[in-house]
Amino acid sequence: MDLIAVTPRLHLLRFDVGQCYLWRDDHGLTLVDSGPRGSGDEIADAVERIGGSRAALHTVVVTHGHGDHTGSLAEIRRWSDAPVLAHELEADCVGGDRAPSPPVLEEWERPLYARVEEHLAGPPAPVDATVAHGDVLYGGLRVLHVPGHTEGSIALYEPDHRVLFTGDTLAEHDGAVIPGVFNRDRTELMRSIRALSELDVETLCFGHGDPVVRAAGAALRRLVA
Repeated sequence: MDLIAVTPRLHLLRFDVGQCYLWRDDHGLTLVDSGPRGSGDEIADAVERIGGSRAALHTVVVTHGHGDHTGSLAEIRRWSDAPVLAHELEADCVGGDRAPSPPVLEEWERPLYARVEEHLAGPPAPVDATVAHGDVLYGGLRVLHVPGHTEGSIALYEPDHRVLFTGDTLAEHDGAVIPGVFNRDRTELMRSIRALSELDVETLCFGHGDPVVRAAGAALRRLVA
């Protein structure tokens, strides 16, 4: 795992497959997504380094139910009492009561999907509470329902610091902000991206790709122009 300081309050945890984020607020740390299975101990080490102890982690929130975002939730539960949150339409997928809805693949996505499909189903983990559009989490992150990649995909917005966590609704590739891939409904995804483009954003954090740390709002608006 690579631990990368994006801003003084924001760290990226990058794994061989996927990534997640630690956001530091005035109360401690929120973990946004949990990376792939097998990452729980590395996440614990990162929490200790950034927050001083594992107890600094007060919230775990997943942007959607794919295994590269939920894979280490069960491991994190072994060392943290932080509640696990997911959208109300995604909680049963995270908890293992149903499989993720299959994407509607474009032709060019098929060979790529075949290479990564095994990572999209993670071990189940209970969700402690569900969230919905407009909810404000402990520490200040605001929940935005952004369907399209999955039914219950969410983004998380911190307005004071103008930070947006997009999950797989958006991605970064070769320096460009692009729509995420492997979507259930691309038309719905683009509607969600257009809604995100109306936010005042300086820093964009994706489920895949390097964060954009300057003029992120302009990059978003170019995508939907």
